[in-house]
Amino acid sequence: MKFEEGLWRLLPDVEAIYPRTITHVSTEGDALTVSGYDHEIWSRASYLHGTLITVRFTAPMPDVIRVQIKHFKGRKPRLPEFDLDYEQNNTDVEVGSDENESWLKSGGLTLRVPNEGNWHYSFYRDGALLTQSEMKALGLFQKQGHTYMRDQLSLQVGEMVYGLGERFASFVKNGQSVDIWNEDGGTMSEYAYKNVPFYLSSQGYGVLVNNPGRVSFEVASHHVSRVQFSTEGHELDYYIFGGPTMKDALDQYTALSGRPPVLPEWSYGLWLTTSFTTNYNEVDIMANIERMEASGIPISVFHFDCFWMRELAWVNFIWDERNFPDPEGMLRRIKEKGIKVCVWINPYVAEDSEMFEEGQAQGYFLQTQTGDVYQVDHWQPGMAFVDFTNPDATDWYCGKLKDLLDMGVDCFKTDFGERIPDDAVYHNGADPVRMHNYYTYLYNQAVFDLLVRERGEGEAVLFARSATAGGQQFPVHWGGDNSSTYPSMAETLRGGLSLGLSGFGYWSHDISGFNDTASPDLYKRWVAFGLLSSHSRLHGASSARMPWLFDEEAVDVLRFYNRLKQQLMPYLMETAQESQQHGWPMLRAMILEYPEDPTCRYLDTQYMLGASLLVAPIFNPQGDVTYYLPAGEWRHLLTGELATGGSWRTEHYDYFGLPLWVRTAQCPPSLANVVVPEVAL
Repeated sequence: MKFEEGLWRLLPDVEAIYPRTITHVSTEGDALTVSGYDHEIWSRASYLHGTLITVRFTAPMPDVIRVQIKHFKGRKPRLPEFDLDYEQNNTDVEVGSDENESWLKSGGLTLRVPNEGNWHYSFYRDGALLTQSEMKALGLFQKQGHTYMRDQLSLQVGEMVYGLGERFASFVKNGQSVDIWNEDGGTMSEYAYKNVPFYLSSQGYGVLVNNPGRVSFEVASHHVSRVQFSTEGHELDYYIFGGPTMKDALDQYTALSGRPPVLPEWSYGLWLTTSFTTNYNEVDIMANIERMEASGIPISVFHFDCFWMRELAWVNFIWDERNFPDPEGMLRRIKEKGIKVCVWINPYVAEDSEMFEEGQAQGYFLQTQTGDVYQVDHWQPGMAFVDFTNPDATDWYCGKLKDLLDMGVDCFKTDFGERIPDDAVYHNGADPVRMHNYYTYLYNQAVFDLLVRERGEGEAVLFARSATAGGQQFPVHWGGDNSSTYPSMAETLRGGLSLGLSGFGYWSHDISGFNDTASPDLYKRWVAFGLLSSHSRLHGASSARMPWLFDEEAVDVLRFYNRLKQQLMPYLMETAQESQQHGWPMLRAMILEYPEDPTCRYLDTQYMLGASLLVAPIFNPQGDVTYYLPAGEWRHLLTGELATGGSWRTEHYDYFGLPLWVRTAQCPPSLANVVVPEVAL
């Protein structure tokens, strides 16, 4: 949200109040509170007709400081709030003052504020300035009849900003305006399915704006030497995670917001789907599974997309008997092959669904201001929204899913959850604007918790599209509706790298693109990228993604990389433990592993798979690739070549190769024992 026109003027129809003078600094237990007045004090008359903004600093855990800014303390809290661990007992906190300033110290992170004079506050790490809110950074604004609170944190020269969820535009966020507002927009724009109001700095710290509703970020754009964030209302709440490295900041952030859980080993294998709108029945499905087996390409999970239910009735959770007359028997036959079963669901109920009247009668759907069921004609005719703030509605919805689990289903693809109305009435009275992003948290939490209860911890897994802060606790997430082009393959990777720097440990994407149909060349290049991700799924829109539909060589390529991933499984499971223990992503931006290397700050067409394996996908039909090999000693996993890094390399590969390098200094035994698969069956 923009408020000012450069340094001197406000934008039209904007009024601003800035705290200018520190009037009071106090300590209460382990908190430091500062009051800022919007007048300069010349006499007692200066204390009349002014505005007071109060900032309370606390330290919920070592190296973390919370900043709570309020105007009008009498306002009631708005629901929902992020499900953060607010109750941590931090014994490593110190509050003090001298004649000039006051401070709050938590581990190596310190907040300092002058006791009087001009308004500002600063954050230091181990004595060095990290970032600060300077004069006129904090403000209360009136714009078009709405009130907003905003703060700005300074950036150092050369400082880069990352994260803010799964974003498909430029990997480095400097110069961008980002609204944290979930949308079903595909992967080709500034809209995103997974919006997270958390960013990481190349200086090794992170910032979470603690508001599940719309948060507007101006990253080195509206004010080019600051990150600005604003929310509607009379308060602003955020956390500084002091690092000192980006990995440390992720560790601290996910300790507060939740870490990815252990996933079953079978989830890391190859997922094959019916695809979106293709025609299929049990005969077709079993034929495809058997041909994959005969081709030496075992699959771990078979997924039924939306047409496992009859048309216009999504969701009713009833198998379409025209195509699946014996669903229990079919599921049993698939599972006898050692394959798990996933089915598509969403949180909406069409009015032609058998569930609609039941949900309406019980009050299980979101309502309009007049008490009607909130319905739209977007995805399905007369579609209603399950109200997950109602415990009875959640139990009702999950009860339908339990019937499917009892039938033999193993997991769910929790699709949708983005286009949630911002004027609906919720059972618990929640603010519908704050619920827009948070709806997906409750939706995925409900389904994941059901799987934990029914399948046990370590066996629960989703395939989810939408998310916000904390959603990393309900994995896996996939990248949404990409397209069958090389540029879309690259934007998909950018989204995954940004999501990883937002606290999400696991990630997947539709191999070869969801929309349209890839060329055989693109399919084979994307297969290499897809099988070198934490989770791997073949899925499309109007056409299926079996390899023989592209060309015979595609069968060999898919077999090769599927076997390679099986060889990498011990290493992947070790890497997954780092996600579970620290919140570090399995698929990592180069900057996360090489924070001191300035070249790695911009790299978004290559990545580290865990700490030891560098992957550079190929994004053109010529098979050429230019990538950066950081300093150190490296071994090519596929060719055995040894190289010393610290330079750019340009190479050419056929479909059975790509830059895949092991850091020899950090090579675990699980990588040392990898055997390159044979190309032939």
